[in-house]
Amino acid sequence: MSLIYVDLRSRTPIFEQIVDAVRDLAIRGLMKPDEHLPSVRALAAELAINPNTIQKAYGELERQGVIYSLAGRGNFISPDISWLADTHREELLGAIGASIAAAAEYGVPRAAAEKKIAEAMKNYGGNGHDSD
Repeated sequence: MSLIYVDLRSRTPIFEQIVDAVRDLAIRGLMKPDEHLPSVRALAAELAINPNTIQKAYGELERQGVIYSLAGRGNFISPDISWLADTHREELLGAIGASIAAAAEYGVPRAAAEKKIAEAMKNYGGNGHDSD
């Protein structure tokens, strides 16, 4: 059974959901460097979607450098994906900044925003990294 799933009711195209799922699994370390991905046919059958959709997702992942393919052997997570986690962290920090800017635009008082951030950080288990 694969860790990849799709929401057929989502407005996000299925191939993008697959791209996002594989990227997320790689970032979280649930798929390791050089780990073999399910074949196009196997994943298509498991998810009950068109194999062309899987092929499109795998093609995009390869274009992004997240996976590589070996003729006749399949697709694998790239050996060095450390940049992927760094990129994702930067995207998350950007989203936090955008949320703070939006809160300011809608008149959320600074003290209320700071309180909410402090509450979220208090509840955050973290990963042991306290540096910027």
